[in-house]
Amino acid sequence: MRTLEVNLMAVLGIDIGGTGIKAAPVDTTSGVLLAERLRIETPQPATVAAVTPLISEIVQHFSWEGEIGCGYPGVVKRGTIYTAANVDSSWIGLDAGAHFGYVTGCATYMINDADAAALAEMHFGAGRDQKGTVFLLTIGTGIGTAIFIDGHLLPNLEFGHLQIRGKDAEHRASNRVRIERELSWKKWARRLNEYMAHIENLFWPDLIIIGGGLSKNFPRFAPHLTTRAPLVAAQMLNDAGIIGAAMTSRHPESTGVRGG
Repeated sequence: MRTLEVNLMAVLGIDIGGTGIKAAPVDTTSGVLLAERLRIETPQPATVAAVTPLISEIVQHFSWEGEIGCGYPGVVKRGTIYTAANVDSSWIGLDAGAHFGYVTGCATYMINDADAAALAEMHFGAGRDQKGTVFLLTIGTGIGTAIFIDGHLLPNLEFGHLQIRGKDAEHRASNRVRIERELSWKKWARRLNEYMAHIENLFWPDLIIIGGGLSKNFPRFAPHLTTRAPLVAAQMLNDAGIIGAAMTSRHPESTGVRGG
């Protein structure tokens, strides 16, 4: 990893998800992974105590000594965690930037995971040079959401918890629900269509990007989706969260992040 140590634009990106923790060093000037991605199963329950040694393991795996950007599945404000929908409630109130900075010895920047994916797609992917309102969904264990308006991020837009038929949207239309209920792509797409109709009526986006773990299957369900706005798959697929997390230290003004 010696070549990464002298690359001043290299940042270790970590994406904490409900089922997996993914990481890789990233060249933040190009959005390219500088090593093969590492994936570790998220412990259940995903307590701070259970996840912390895995972050240390990731840092050791890459022999990392530089900055770290970390995506988290919930509201993050100036490094502190405020919600924990798909992980353990022990995260709430934690200054995660300071915590992981202390544990790893590396300056660590925290960001909402969907905001991270959107940051990557807006700089290097499907949203590049797009004007107006861009809405991004990350569909996996839950539903993450992010919105950019004329290139500016509105952080912590937790619209996966928008109520649809008396339930959080992610409890009706996430990939976990599709798998658990053994829904066909067509039947599951009906649920996603209902959700996106609410989103379009609220924000009238000019572009919708679908990312997260489900993005690799975009051709299988996209024909069943109906939206007013153009609908595309995230170009970086499930790596967008890693890349965007790494970018947080380079773009603190647009993300509101703080290092620990």
